[in-house]
Amino acid sequence: MSATSATAPPPPDPRAAQPGVQGDAGPPHRAARRGVELCLLVAAVCISVYGYAEVGFARSGSAPGDAVEYGAGLGVLALLAHLAVRVRARHADPLLLPIAVLLNGLGLVLIHRLDLEPSLGPRAAPAQLVWSTAGVALFVVTVLTLRDHRVLARYAYVSVTAALALLLAPIAFPAVNGARIWIRAAGFSIQPGEFAKLLLAVFFAGYLSANRAALAYAGRRVFGLPVLQLPTGRVLGPVLAIWLTSVGVLVLERDLGTSLLFFCLFVVMLYVATGRSGWIAVGLLLAAAGAVAVSRTEPHVHSRVQDWLHPFATVDAGLGPSQLAQSLYAFAGGGVLGAGLGQGSSYLIGFAAKSDFVLATAGEEAGLAGLCALLGLYGLLVARGFSAGLATRDPFGRLLAVGLAALLALQVFVITGGVMDLIPLTGMAMPFLAQGGSSVVTNWVIVAVLIRISDRARRPEPTAPPEPGPEPAGPAGTAGPVTPPGPAGSGPAGAPWPAR
Repeated sequence: MSATSATAPPPPDPRAAQPGVQGDAGPPHRAARRGVELCLLVAAVCISVYGYAEVGFARSGSAPGDAVEYGAGLGVLALLAHLAVRVRARHADPLLLPIAVLLNGLGLVLIHRLDLEPSLGPRAAPAQLVWSTAGVALFVVTVLTLRDHRVLARYAYVSVTAALALLLAPIAFPAVNGARIWIRAAGFSIQPGEFAKLLLAVFFAGYLSANRAALAYAGRRVFGLPVLQLPTGRVLGPVLAIWLTSVGVLVLERDLGTSLLFFCLFVVMLYVATGRSGWIAVGLLLAAAGAVAVSRTEPHVHSRVQDWLHPFATVDAGLGPSQLAQSLYAFAGGGVLGAGLGQGSSYLIGFAAKSDFVLATAGEEAGLAGLCALLGLYGLLVARGFSAGLATRDPFGRLLAVGLAALLALQVFVITGGVMDLIPLTGMAMPFLAQGGSSVVTNWVIVAVLIRISDRARRPEPTAPPEPGPEPAGPAGTAGPVTPPGPAGSGPAGAPWPAR
C-alpha cells in the first residue's frame, strides 16, 4: 500500500445535491422587498398630495391651506399599513398596498375637487377620509390577526348565511334612486351588499374547493361541440340556485349591478375551479335570460336599459342631456391630456357625480392618458391578485385570491362600461375612487386578504436540517475516519510501516 492511497480525499457528500438541506444549489429564495414597498408608498402619497395642491391652484391660485394636513394624514395611514405588513406579512407582494393607497388618495382628490361645486351639495371628502381611516384600520387588523387564510374555509356556510342576511336587509327600507340597496337610519347609511360580496367570495371558494371534482364531471355536449360540455343535471342544481338568488336580488332590490356582479363572480370562480368552458356558456345564457326578463317587467331596470340604448333621447326631445349624456360629453371634452384638475365641467352630471360618475371627472380632467393610467393601476392590482392565486399551493387560497381579484375586475368593468355607455348603468361604486364608505372599507379588507395569501405563496419553505450520513471509508476500505498520515517513511499517526 502506498502513501498516495492513504492521502486520497474522501468521496463527495451525496447530500450536497439534495434540495432542502444544507448545500442545496437551487434557486435563491425571493426577497421580501419591503423597502420597495415603502418607496412606492412615499411616491403614492406624493402623487396624491400633488393632485390635491393642483386642484387648489386651479380654483383659487394657491395651494389649499390643509394640504400639509392631508398629506400627513394619508402618510400616517400608509405607514401604519406598511408596518403591519412588515411585521406579519413580510413576504407579501410589494405592489398591492401602494396601488391601494394611490387609488384611495386619488379618489379623495377627485371628491374634494367636486366638493368645490356648490350645486353638488355638502362636502363629502371629510367623511370619505373617515371611512378610509376605518378601512385602513380593518386592513391592519386583518393582516395582524389572520395568520392563515385557510382558516376562512371553515366558515364557508356561515359566510353565505351572513351574506344572504345582508342582501335581504335593505328590502325593509325605502328605495333610494329607485333601488333598495341602502340601510339609512338617524343620518347614518350603509350599503350591506358591499360586505356581502366579500362573504360570498369566501363561500364560493370554500364550496368549489371542496366539490371541484364533482363539478368538473362533464355531461352531454351542446350541439356536438367538445368545448361546450355541460355538467350533469344533478351537479347543475347549485348553479341554478345561485342564479335564482341573483335574479331574486334583482327583482326585490331593483339593483342590476349587484345581481350581475354576484352571478358573474360565481361563474368565473366555477370556471377556474373546474376548467370547463361549458360553465361560461351556462353563465352567459342564464345571465342574459334573467336580465332580459327583468328588464321587461321592472320599470327601474327598464329605464336603465332604455338610457343605455338611447343616451341622447332627451337631447333629441329638447329636454336637455341626461346624466349618461353628460358623462359622454365629459369624456369627449377631456381629449388626450385632459382639461386639468379642477377645470372641468363634469359637475353638470348632477347628484351622482361623486359616486356613480366619478370616473367621468377623471376622464375629463386627466384626459385619455390619465384615464388609461388609472385603469392600468386597476389592471395591475387585479393581475397581482391573480398572480398570488396562481402561486398559492392550496385550492381554497387559489380560488379565494382569484375570486377577490375577479371581484375588483368585474366592478371596474361594470362601472366603466356603464358610464361609457357600453353596458347599462348599474349604480355601483368604483373601488377606492368613488364616494361610498361601505365600498372603501370592503375594498381595504379585500386587499388585506390578498396580501395574506400572497405572503403565504411567496414565503420560502423552511430549510430541513442535514441528515447524518455514513462515515467515509478508511485507507484500506475499512469503515471509520481517515487518519492523517505521519512523517515520510512512517505509517498512519507516525507508526512505522510493517515489514513485508
